Amino acid sequence: MDTNIRKYLQEIGRKGGKASRRTLDPDTARRMVAVREARRAYRRFHAQCFWSSPPDLEIGMDDVEWVARQLMKHGGREAWLIGKALCP
Repeated sequence: MDTNIRKYLQEIGRKGGKASRRTLDPDTARRMVAVREARRAYRRFHAQCFWSSPPDLEIGMDDVEWVARQLMKHGGREAWLIGKALCP
């Protein structure tokens, strides 16, 4: 790769990294992780626990507790453990 191109790409990457940095308080970060994990569990266990809901349902902050309850109620051991981990 040409050195000028390499330098250009390095500079772009450096600027993007600086622009995307943000500070989150620990509570907000935990909630964001919980939403991400709830979305992942919803997709993974849709046929087993969420069959009556649309497969493309957008899981948000308010849905994490519902996903956890459904996993613990209708899923197997693995789903129950994920649901338990989603509970605060």
